[in-house]
Amino acid sequence: MRTTVPFSASHALPLKPFTPALGLGNPHIQTLWGPLWRTKPAIEHRRERLWLKDGDFLDLDWHGTPSAHAPVVLVLHGLTGSSNSHYVLGLQNALAAVGWTSAALNWRGCSGEPNLLARSYHSGASEDLAEAVAQLRASHPLAPLYAVGYSLGGNVLLKYLGESGSNSSLQGAVAVSVPFRLDQCADRIGLGFSRVYQAHFMREMLAYVKNKKRRFQLDAQHEGLASLARLGTVEALSKMRTFWEFDDRVTAPLNGYLNVDDYYRRASSRYFLGAIDTPTLIIQSTDDPFVFSHSIPEASELSTCTQLELHAKGGHVGFLEGSPGKPGYYLERRIPQWLAALRHESA
Repeated sequence: MRTTVPFSASHALPLKPFTPALGLGNPHIQTLWGPLWRTKPAIEHRRERLWLKDGDFLDLDWHGTPSAHAPVVLVLHGLTGSSNSHYVLGLQNALAAVGWTSAALNWRGCSGEPNLLARSYHSGASEDLAEAVAQLRASHPLAPLYAVGYSLGGNVLLKYLGESGSNSSLQGAVAVSVPFRLDQCADRIGLGFSRVYQAHFMREMLAYVKNKKRRFQLDAQHEGLASLARLGTVEALSKMRTFWEFDDRVTAPLNGYLNVDDYYRRASSRYFLGAIDTPTLIIQSTDDPFVFSHSIPEASELSTCTQLELHAKGGHVGFLEGSPGKPGYYLERRIPQWLAALRHESA
């Protein structure tokens, strides 16, 4: 493990370093273990709807009982995920075990109900995160507020932190398996075995768009219908195979970008890292099958309050430790430990 730019020796290093589970160090096993073989923690959620300024909504799923001064952690899922993703449930369970309250944010259309506008969630949706943070700060003015983002959620989080600088309203943040350069990640996921992941994501993203088109067509007066119609027919959309195609034909036009190049350039978190002014931990692996190693930022690109914890193994949102018979989840050990140490230091 290599740690870059630790901003405080008291919580720079994990209590116990990450070691891949015996015989399970392959990056694809690390990546696939959670969604394919892990039994999801059974936790209770309390849903809260946040209304956005543009008339759309985000759903929060709370776990734990918030109190006036108790820390709150906002958890952000990745592409095609939700508050029901295994890594979200695992972290919420781990945070509850140490007495912290968490709120899992579902991006637009990801909570089981299509969102109300034509626009979608995407890797650059930091304005949605900004509204969620502002509403949480208003409703919990005395509570220390932290955020943890995975993959797409990590990219949005880092972009938001860079854009907001000293006004993030967060006391700390953790980003995991971040696609720092969206253009390069769109290339990486089209290579070798990673094309299996690309095919899975494409099916899920196309289903998201098709579901929205069907819903809007039930209401011929829906203002988003014309925008969705311009995307083309369902049959034409189904022929798309790559992220480049989807983001050029769907993500960019639905969300106000000129084209895929404009979207990838403006939404990639790597360009915002130097302006981060919130204590931040980034957990990344060099064998991530979604991210080229040259996409990972250099130390010179990071702000002084950002700590990059770079592992040789771990896959994408994997970091499975222990053994096949008794697996452990490093992220659910490391993230609460780091947040608690940060909280103690700032108390």
